[in-house]
Amino acid sequence: MANNLPATERVRVGAPGLSEMSTEALVGAMVSDLDAVRDGLTTATGALVAAIDRIAERMAAGGRLIYVGAGTSGRLAQLDAAECPPTFGTSADLVQALLAGGSEASTRAVEAAEDDEEDAVGQLSMVNPGDADTVLGITASGSTPFVIAAMREARRRGVLTVGISCNLAAPLSAEVDLPIEVPVGEELLSGSTRMKCGTAQKVLLNTVSTIAMVRLGKTYGRLMVDVRPTNAKLVERALRIVESVTGADRSIAARAFEESGHDTKASIVAISRCISPEEANDLLAAAGVRLDAVLA
Repeated sequence: MANNLPATERVRVGAPGLSEMSTEALVGAMVSDLDAVRDGLTTATGALVAAIDRIAERMAAGGRLIYVGAGTSGRLAQLDAAECPPTFGTSADLVQALLAGGSEASTRAVEAAEDDEEDAVGQLSMVNPGDADTVLGITASGSTPFVIAAMREARRRGVLTVGISCNLAAPLSAEVDLPIEVPVGEELLSGSTRMKCGTAQKVLLNTVSTIAMVRLGKTYGRLMVDVRPTNAKLVERALRIVESVTGADRSIAARAFEESGHDTKASIVAISRCISPEEANDLLAAAGVRLDAVLA
């Protein structure tokens, strides 16, 4: 019977019970599990590249990236979406996440919500995905009804769909245009997909959103030049970025930063071209707000 279960639900054959293992052995097992995460991600590289290129192309045309998930998968998607505006200076709706159970499920488990197909269709209808958008469903098992229902609705609307799961031949894969399967095998605590699956999903979401932002010109070199400096730490980071790119000292960088209204890109262009912040913004606008194009 166990052989008919997806790998994420199986018990590791021949493995000792967790209570029988020392703390040192348990820590070692947790760390060793990262090898399976890396291997699973490696097998999915080709599918991941294809999906990211399609997503970035659509976002460049004004489309949004809409995550759909339940439980741990959905909360990880919410986290990734929430981190895009401060990191890349995006609008709050450019990358967003729909979570089974809604906001209540953000801070506590609402397990029955993952079976609510009607809620999935309703939430997706509220954000009204269009031709340029991408809907990305993420589920460890690859069989979560909430996610599959959302994918079916998205495809019915003609929207590009991507599916991320941690099992091979997952039902989700048959419901999307671009399936990404990351097999990580049995969990140390059987069925607890917040572990290896959760780690793999966090890496996948980071990879999708970060590379899409790179393609949109939200970075320069390895620097987050669209960072929103909303606290002292981020102001300091922004100033270091201005100094690093322009070679200016702190006083010049700080003055340009203040005059530009704390706009890192405009500060860099103003210093590099010896122009006003207003002129810098005009140059950036003409270049699609791509710093590399202006400095080239």
